[in-house]
Amino acid sequence: MQTAVSTSQYAIELEDRYGAHNYHPIPVVLSRGEGIHLWDTEGKHYFDFLSAYSAVNQGHCHPRIISALVEQAQRLTLTSRAFHNDQLGLYEKFVCEYFGYDKVLPMNTGVEGGETAIKLCRKWAYEIKGVPKNQAKIIFAKGNFWGRTLSAISSSTDPSSFENFGPYMTGFELIPYNDLEALAKALEDPNVAGVMLEPIQGEAGVVVPQEGYLRKVAEMCKAKRVLFIADEVQTGIARTGRRLACDHENVKPDILILGKALSGGVLPVSAVLADDEIMLRIRPGQHGSTYGGNPLACAVATAALQVVTDEKLSENAEKMGVLFRKRMQKLIEKRPDLVSLVRGKGLLNAIVINDSEKSEKAWNFCLELKEKGLLAKPTHGNIIRFAPPLVINEDELMECCDIIEQTAESFKQ
Repeated sequence: MQTAVSTSQYAIELEDRYGAHNYHPIPVVLSRGEGIHLWDTEGKHYFDFLSAYSAVNQGHCHPRIISALVEQAQRLTLTSRAFHNDQLGLYEKFVCEYFGYDKVLPMNTGVEGGETAIKLCRKWAYEIKGVPKNQAKIIFAKGNFWGRTLSAISSSTDPSSFENFGPYMTGFELIPYNDLEALAKALEDPNVAGVMLEPIQGEAGVVVPQEGYLRKVAEMCKAKRVLFIADEVQTGIARTGRRLACDHENVKPDILILGKALSGGVLPVSAVLADDEIMLRIRPGQHGSTYGGNPLACAVATAALQVVTDEKLSENAEKMGVLFRKRMQKLIEKRPDLVSLVRGKGLLNAIVINDSEKSEKAWNFCLELKEKGLLAKPTHGNIIRFAPPLVINEDELMECCDIIEQTAESFKQ
């Protein structure tokens, strides 16, 4: 039986020696988590301000979610969809009623959710809208990020995602984010089947569109008989102060993609929700996954969503987000030479460091934060995303803001 490595340096050396070099982590080796707290192999304490890219909204090792995991793991973990299991139907009913859709297609990862949504949209376009075979188009926004499969990178504008991985998937069109005129022009093509957007572009640096953008997108799609697909893998499950980020504008997407916090960070669980006209286009043998809808995932996801409701995490995210942005605005007033902007909704926020994307200033700032006991990571070079677990309270949030301010006050580079 393997045991945890004894020192951080040894753990990092093992990863470097035996693991693929497809990540560039902050140099800390974590061994334990609880709520908003993390500890490294030497026992040093940290506040988590990334939440595994918003997968741990309910906090690390939430006792109710872990209890559901352990209880189900002792009974049945996997049957594949070759057979029924006693958890899947209960979960499907729960999640459909929770989000207000007729049907759910369960998968494992967020990027699988995106792939599923695209397949559903294309199938609907050919069988319902009447788009000529193999001519369906999906519109994406520049700056999007929904994973690194071949489809995902074919819709990307980030060279680090797509460079030297071609040839790319066809049938995708990219337009500027938050640009309704560009969308209107793209929608003139009768072969457009769907528009897939993040309500807030998380990986791009927490880019928040103008108020009313999502509502107008949904209206324009409906007028052209095009499906609006919302990628809420990162923004969903209470992160932005609502159950879904689309709820801020009372928009119900035609296809909803969820992942990350759907399991509270306990294991990979994703879901695609849609009503019958769309979902019933997929028939036996046309899509699926060995692990999709496994009983362990169903039990965990049900518990994770119930925690969001019972602990009022949407409401807490809304309240804490307002307080956080107020504190960061004061930081900008103190250090305008270092920080130029704060933006976000709920507890999905970012600050923009005054430097180029190729500079290491934001990276070095995060290293200083780590030394002071707060974990965050840059995105797109000069942007630092701050997304703590939604269970954080006001005292803890203020202590974390103190750390960020103290780091900024002493930061020289």
